[in-house]
Amino acid sequence: MHRRIDTRRRSQSQRGFTLLELLVVMVIIGLLAAYVAPRYFSQVGKSEVRSAQAQIDGLRKALDAYRLDTGSYPTTEQGLAALNARPANSAKWNGPYLQRPVPLDPWGKPYQFKAPGDHDEFDLFSFGKDGQPGGTGDAADIKSWE
Repeated sequence: MHRRIDTRRRSQSQRGFTLLELLVVMVIIGLLAAYVAPRYFSQVGKSEVRSAQAQIDGLRKALDAYRLDTGSYPTTEQGLAALNARPANSAKWNGPYLQRPVPLDPWGKPYQFKAPGDHDEFDLFSFGKDGQPGGTGDAADIKSWE
């Protein structure tokens, strides 16, 4: 009789998890993922916007250094490429004004540059995630004049 009790105890402690217990754990993990994932991905969108704002700020500073040397901002035709390569007829150019080539915006599209601008001496902007003018949230334009 004593031997039968030991065998029963041993088999109960070594049996592992039941299918129902595993399903409950999987449901809990799924609920946690459903709660955390949207919050995580909204932060990714915000970081892309902040990155674009920081890049525009850096490009503004490079454009200001260009203006100090040459007396004017590059034209729309010269574009942001004038920050890395001497434009024709620019004797006072003392660049390059950027250590690397002009970056693409965080969504992989080129920044838009217009000089003279409609809002300032130059307009520098990104169309945002959707690549179209206007928009809201992640798709909103990121502009140098705001």
